[in-house]
Amino acid sequence: MKVRLAEDGWNSRDPEKFALAYAPDSGWRNRAEFINGRAEILAFLQRKWAKELERGLIEEPWGFNSDRIAVRFAYEWHDDSQNCFRSYGNESWEFNEDGRRSASITGPLGRGPDGHPGLTELGP
Repeated sequence: MKVRLAEDGWNSRDPEKFALAYAPDSGWRNRAEFINGRAEILAFLQRKWAKELERGLIEEPWGFNSDRIAVRFAYEWHDDSQNCFRSYGNESWEFNEDGRRSASITGPLGRGPDGHPGLTELGP
């Protein structure tokens, strides 16, 4: 359920709302960029999503325990010149006692339909 909520949040295209899912002291690594705290997460998302148009994310749980979840993802978007991009990767989430998360981050527009195939069904 948390994975689907995260996928829905990302696909909402609302960086202010999505950033609230992270603890104020969360840390991210996105490629070579290190992002610390909710304010930096928000600024990062605003900058990123301004150039990544019509983006879509599909996530699938890979493993979990009481306070951690590993997910794998496929992410597609295009830029303002219609160049298309696709990324695959893994995320490791760690939740604090309030249910907020920190993350390490290496389809259709918006929320995909409930019956939309996951990564396993899509294949390599």
